[in-house]
Amino acid sequence: MTADELKSIIQAGLACESIDIEGDGRHWYATIVSAEFEGKRPIQRHQRVYATLGAKMHTDEVHALSMKTLTPAEWAARTH
Repeated sequence: MTADELKSIIQAGLACESIDIEGDGRHWYATIVSAEFEGKRPIQRHQRVYATLGAKMHTDEVHALSMKTLTPAEWAARTH
């Protein structure tokens, strides 16, 4: 799987204002900004992203995914 494929899968299941993915094909690191994260705890945000990947996490197509999950307001506060 490529970074672009992984990005497309996540974007298809989650409205993202911004998404950046880096990795080596098995181990991935993503920064995901979505309004859908508003009012959710970090674990709930991660579960929401994992839900977009479905079986790909269980079949080892995506072996490991580390995430920063931010709301648009959190992202804006970090970038200013």
